[in-house]
Amino acid sequence: MLTRRQFVQISAFSFGTHCISAKGQLTRLENAKIIVGFAPGGTADIVARRTSEKLSGHYASNVVCENKTGAGGQIAVQFVKTSPSDGSTILLTPMSMLGIYPHTYKKLPYDPILDLQPVAGAAKFDYGLAVGPMVPEHVKNVADFLMWCKTNPKLANFGSPASGSSPHFIGTLIGKTSGIELRHIAYRGTQPAILEMIGGQIAAVVGPTGEFTQHTKSGKCRLLATSDLHRNIYTPNVPTLKEQGFKELSFSEWYGFFLPASSSKDLVQKLNLHIQAVLSDKDFLGGLATSYLMPYPTTPNELAQQLRLDSARWQRIVAEIGFTPED
Repeated sequence: MLTRRQFVQISAFSFGTHCISAKGQLTRLENAKIIVGFAPGGTADIVARRTSEKLSGHYASNVVCENKTGAGGQIAVQFVKTSPSDGSTILLTPMSMLGIYPHTYKKLPYDPILDLQPVAGAAKFDYGLAVGPMVPEHVKNVADFLMWCKTNPKLANFGSPASGSSPHFIGTLIGKTSGIELRHIAYRGTQPAILEMIGGQIAAVVGPTGEFTQHTKSGKCRLLATSDLHRNIYTPNVPTLKEQGFKELSFSEWYGFFLPASSSKDLVQKLNLHIQAVLSDKDFLGGLATSYLMPYPTTPNELAQQLRLDSARWQRIVAEIGFTPED
């Protein structure tokens, strides 16, 4: 919950929905948009849309969500990098695009540290490994799936929301650890990959656990494992990868809000306070729970520090895998 001081700060910033210009002058912010690098329907899109609804009329008169897909989320980051620094263009991105891509691409159209200002954490989540109708019903866990893959090498594949992302590497590590090659197929988001899986075009998908919810409930796919250190509170009957013998494979990730690098510190603080208010809203929290997400409120400095830690960890992992950076 917000402290009284935070509430007063938000109230002061919110009056008249003003933002601070590059010249340090207050100007009225009528419209703002939250940019997401993945297709509608996924958890990033859901968080962005719910946040935009809560910010409308407070942070700005009107706040909307825009999906700018492509290049595994890079297009969205690049778009925000080159946007005006008046607070009207906000990036919501998973950590992967900022903490992993610098180690998996030879060239990026942005520098995660120099081109963006960390504002606030949004939500934390783990990943799930799910299989669709291509995989027989007798496959109940990861060991069963890997045995099936070994028997059917031409069908041994998995989809992820982007090449070089956390889900890509989690799937690759599962196969590498087991001595079984799993062919990776990259999509523009987890939902397009899931649709291919439940349609029988690919065997499995690794993606945010919450993205499988509607499909597991309808029986169209089966969740075999989750990736965090402990079981997901929303899927208590699904064992973790660690429980299934993959002791080193414990991963979770976060979504965070960012502004262009030249945005003023006052503007960053203003947006952070508004996001803190959103993350304490009961209706918003209920929406996160529906998507199996946990709130992740941070200060700008805390988010920057977490990004540095995650980037260092993934740099080691990428090197261990022997992944060749893509152009």
